[in-house]
Amino acid sequence: MASVSSRRTPSHKERQTQRRQEKQEKQKQEQAQAGHAASDPDSDSDPQLLMEARNEQNRTAVLLRLLVIRAFNAYWVTTFFQPDEYFQALEPAWQMAFGPGAGAWLTWEWQHQLRSSLHPALFAAVYWLADQGARLLPVWLDARPILLAAAPKAAQAAFAAAGDWCTWQLAVRLFGPDTSASWFALFMSMCNPFHWYCSTRTFSNSLETTLTVAALNYWPWELFAEHESVKENPKGPSTILKSVNGLRLSLVLAAIAVTLRPTNIIIWLTVIITTFATTLFNPKSVVTSSIYAVLIREIILCGALVLGLSLVSDRLWFGEWTLPAYKWLYFNISQSLAVFYGRNDWHYYLSQGIPLLTTTFLPFALVALYKTPSTGIRVTDLTLRTLAASVYAMIATLSLISHKEVRFIYPLLPMLHVLAAPLVSSFFTNPAPAPTREKPLPRPTLARRPLVYIALLLNATLAGYLSIFHQPAPLQVLDLLRADFERVHPGPASLLPPFPEVLPVEAEADPLYALFLTPCHSTPWRVHLVHPALRARALTCEPPLHTAPDSPERLSYRDEADRFYDDPIGFLGRELWPTEGEASPVPRYIIGFEGIEPWITEFFAANQHLDVHPRRVWSAWNGLFSEDWRRAGRLVVWQTRPVKRAPPPVKET
Repeated sequence: MASVSSRRTPSHKERQTQRRQEKQEKQKQEQAQAGHAASDPDSDSDPQLLMEARNEQNRTAVLLRLLVIRAFNAYWVTTFFQPDEYFQALEPAWQMAFGPGAGAWLTWEWQHQLRSSLHPALFAAVYWLADQGARLLPVWLDARPILLAAAPKAAQAAFAAAGDWCTWQLAVRLFGPDTSASWFALFMSMCNPFHWYCSTRTFSNSLETTLTVAALNYWPWELFAEHESVKENPKGPSTILKSVNGLRLSLVLAAIAVTLRPTNIIIWLTVIITTFATTLFNPKSVVTSSIYAVLIREIILCGALVLGLSLVSDRLWFGEWTLPAYKWLYFNISQSLAVFYGRNDWHYYLSQGIPLLTTTFLPFALVALYKTPSTGIRVTDLTLRTLAASVYAMIATLSLISHKEVRFIYPLLPMLHVLAAPLVSSFFTNPAPAPTREKPLPRPTLARRPLVYIALLLNATLAGYLSIFHQPAPLQVLDLLRADFERVHPGPASLLPPFPEVLPVEAEADPLYALFLTPCHSTPWRVHLVHPALRARALTCEPPLHTAPDSPERLSYRDEADRFYDDPIGFLGRELWPTEGEASPVPRYIIGFEGIEPWITEFFAANQHLDVHPRRVWSAWNGLFSEDWRRAGRLVVWQTRPVKRAPPPVKET
């Protein structure tokens, strides 16, 4: 008989000890795996955890890279787009920072209190800091004009980078961390030619765009969620809202955007109404009466906070209590003064606005607006529908106003990037390969590479041309005049703020250094000329504030620039240098587009008593085309009389 070896059965105490050791060993392994997943996003772990870990690692690094890219963007944007970049922000900011004697040009909108002072106040602080920094540098560097010109661009570059980052993070919230859709949203934001051309410019619309997408990013979209079962107890406000601080930040940013641009309220009325309408009549909604109370309370408190800040700022700036939003609505809507600056077809935003904003990803944006992408996740799908509804509402409302500009719908661009991202991602990527132990979360691969390269080349060409070659002369001519003034009048050019409202006698230079015979606001002004002793004059185009809408006086009104181009020689003889009465001083330089050269030559040849013999001393190329025939051709500087240390003869650039 074969012998059978017997085994001793472990005791109950030994089995408990063994199980305890196994449990401890398992916990150690889980902790080690979790730590490895956090440090190595490509390790073997849950895919969702890996994606979240990658996103956490990327957040700061991406923001820093965006700051560098937008700083480069701001440096290379050396062209003139529209005057509001300077006259609605930097000119009033210049006066805020350096006083009434600094020579800023405040347009009629500021004199009649149509604009909030918050936007220029921000750049006034930037100017003050740049001026203080320039005082610390050696005098021989002569860096003050350069620092003052660069400071607002650097600040706006930071705002633009923040807008890109918030666009990406909003896409992360909707499509998941480290997904191709979220990365494509960021990719489109960075490669969009219009965004590259405008995001680092100091338009109020540019800051409005950043504020809007940032507020959308922090908005509690989780309010769209439902209970898995109606019988479940609803979650409390702290669970659904996670943190009321995020809601407050969203509302404060939104309120500032509305303060800067009153039309931005269309977006937020759409978001708030959609949120309440979707949740109020849904029995499965996680939103309770206490959450509604929190929402209403925070909307009132945050709105009141920003309104109070705006009122105080405007009181300090205008010297009296005022509400610019009301004045803006009164002048532009009730008095129909906006149409004085242009009238467009009702379909402008559909036929031109959205195509200009979206450029190469227009087909994806149109498809996304026609049929909002569906992800199968309720919160994401309702959020995308809300963003699409905001686009519809904004375009429909602004289309009712006669005066239209693509800048007015600029805040919609980040929403269009997010809406189009899933479609762009599915079109330009192949499905990710199957996960392996070495690559538990493989990335999708790029598809249709030739189309990607063509789109990138087209975008880069458009962005490069607009930013460097289209209308560079208006900025170049001011740099020329400032440098020439510093060479001819080193004393007045060395004055530092604060400037007195009346300059001392020793600071007086020419009674008129430069005369701009161009369409109004064709160049920046004091923020590039810098020196208040550099006297300059330009043709104006103030609207007919004294006339009633559709009155004969309104219809026949011609501003100063119109009168010049209607009858150039007659205007010069009647309004600038009449033979009888008080005449304007003859400037050292006359600046205009080359089309006026025959008129200038003819007028001074016929008026020998002025002893002016215009000589072209500088001209610059100003782009391949111009939307305004009055701005066609090169920008030219004519010297009216010989001067000490005169600039060299004609310089063609």
